[in-house]
Amino acid sequence: MRGGLIAHGTGTLSLAAVRRRAYGAFMHQPRFVYGTAWKEGNTQALVGLALAAGFRAIDTANQRKHYHEAAVGDALADAYASRLVRREDLFLQTKFTHRGGQDDRLPYDSRAAVASQVEQSFASSLEHLRTSWLDSYVLHGPSTRRGLALEDVEAWHAMEAIHAAGGARVLGVSNVTREQLECLLAQATVRPSFVQNRCHASTGWDREVREVCRAHGIVYQGFSLLTANRRELAHPKVRAIADRLSLTPAQVAFRFALDVGILPLTGTTSAQHMSEDLAVLDCPALGPEDRHLLEAF
Repeated sequence: MRGGLIAHGTGTLSLAAVRRRAYGAFMHQPRFVYGTAWKEGNTQALVGLALAAGFRAIDTANQRKHYHEAAVGDALADAYASRLVRREDLFLQTKFTHRGGQDDRLPYDSRAAVASQVEQSFASSLEHLRTSWLDSYVLHGPSTRRGLALEDVEAWHAMEAIHAAGGARVLGVSNVTREQLECLLAQATVRPSFVQNRCHASTGWDREVREVCRAHGIVYQGFSLLTANRRELAHPKVRAIADRLSLTPAQVAFRFALDVGILPLTGTTSAQHMSEDLAVLDCPALGPEDRHLLEAF
């Protein structure tokens, strides 16, 4: 068991209630996202498990090095065939990954211009995911550690063209510093709706980037909320909060994220943990003292 909220899992809720929990006020603005990185041969089964548990937002990437996007599409096809979900029930997010982040299994011609690579990768993603549009299309990190390179700007402009044509409802960027995000905002015609970063408690849960997001109305997506913060979540004070609220430390972390405006991702491979994670959406907000303690890490 990861907490006492398992009894409130999706098995006791109607499908409509599950959708409301997963999305919040806007049908395509999720509140919890299932991440599909590093699942390899288990991707199809695990995405199917996540959909059955109640997740309605799926994050992937057209980067075979760390993701199996086509297997995500296979899971979606199974879910559609069984009438578990419809395409319009889902938030599907995938990414364009520069050559430096890929292995030799490329979704585009490496000799093509960056704009063409984006177009080819996008078309491949639509085919993999059995869809004609994406809810969110994300630049999977700049090609350089500092600032933005010309190829990053070219990729973003190509993504803007896809958005303008109706292929992606919104755009996003991942793995960015504050400097890079501010640079992108200064050059973008279509501003990112999402920023997705690894979220470390030791940096104030990526405080600097979240401040920019807050100032510009950008939703911050946090990944590795558990794996990047094992030491903090094992702290006796965090365990004390969890015990007092009949939660697990993992649930405390996800509830905290929601309370401070972070859209959490989870990549759990456990059906029980999936249900427990979603149960956090029904859990009361943490008190100000508990939030302050977690922020202070």
